[in-house]
Parts: sequence; C-alpha cells; structure tokens
Amino acid sequence: MVAVSLKNEQDPRFIVGISYPPGISKYPGLAEAMRAYSDKARATLDQALAKTDPAKQIGPYDLTLTYTLLADTPDMVAVSAGGAVFTGGAHGEPLVARFVWLPTQQRLLTASTPVPDPKGWVAISDYVREQLHAELSQRIDSDELPPAERAELMRTSGKMIDAGTKPSAEAFAMFEPVLAPEGGKLVGLKFVFPPYQVGPYVDGERMVEV
Repeated sequence: MVAVSLKNEQDPRFIVGISYPPGISKYPGLAEAMRAYSDKARATLDQALAKTDPAKQIGPYDLTLTYTLLADTPDMVAVSAGGAVFTGGAHGEPLVARFVWLPTQQRLLTASTPVPDPKGWVAISDYVREQLHAELSQRIDSDELPPAERAELMRTSGKMIDAGTKPSAEAFAMFEPVLAPEGGKLVGLKFVFPPYQVGPYVDGERMVEV
C-alpha cells in the first residue's frame, strides 16, 4: 500500500506543506499518482533552491499543496489538488490537478475515455468557448472600461480562450465528475482550466460544466 499523509517541512530556506485526504491510501494506484504529482512539485522547489545563492535569496521559498476529496463512490473517486510553488517573483507557480480513479478497473479515468469520438471534442470546445467568452464579456462590462480598452481586452483574452480550448482531449485533460444527487451516476463533466490556459494569472482557475 502506498503511504501518503500530511507532510510539513521547514528550513531557513524553504517551507513545505502537503496534505492528503484521510484514508486515500486504500486506493494505492490513486495514491501513487498523487504522490508522483507531489514529487514533481517538490522537484521544482529543489531545483530552484539548487540554482539560488543562499546569500542572495530573499525570504524562504514555499511549496503548498492540498488534496481534497471531491467524490468517493464504489465506481468513482475524485480528488482535486491545489496550491503553488513560490521561488521568488511576483507570485508562485500554480499547482492545479484533478485525479479521477475507477476502483473497479484500478485505473485513472482520462478525458478520452468518456469522449472517444473527435467530433465530441468539437461540440465540447464550442460550448466551453461560448461559456468562457460570455463570462469574459460580463466581467469586462462590470468594469465599465472605455470602448477601445474593452475591445482590446476582449481581443487578447478571447485569443487565450480559443487557444486553450482547442477541440482535443489534451486541452480538456483536467476535469471533475458531476454526479447525480441520488445514486451517484455520472451525469456530466466539469472541465478545469488552470491559470494561463484560458486567461491571465489574475483570472485564477476557471471551470465550465458540460
């Protein structure tokens, strides 16, 4: 069984805080995937520390990562990961991930499994783009920007949305299951887009339910 548990480390040069849902080790394959993601984040921190002269480092670097159980049914277990690796600069590198585990099949569910037909991704891409463009327009309208500034922001942000939602499983690789209130049947997918994929860092994590 893969052991994953709360992990806190503190050193004059860095702080690490990683937390896992209680009991998640009962799904060894899922726990291994989560630990691999944590190890990758820790490697980013370690590489930055190795490249930085301790005498010139301003403040400790930081790795914060929290795993949250979203769903736990006999057929499907879903976990979200969120946090950041800060190694200097204006803000940290976002850590955003989703893990959907199928206990009966002992494997992770990928986006290509529920949507095997490429035409399906065209329909999903069109719908998600429509939702994201509508949200963008509403946000910009609420700021009451001058017409020229509004048009430019719509153009640049719209290009990011279109580039980040190409009709492919790769663009929609991160998702959460939407389960029926009763019975836990899968009724939809909530696609998750980390900062920079469909908007600037300040927009944060974006989601669209399909």
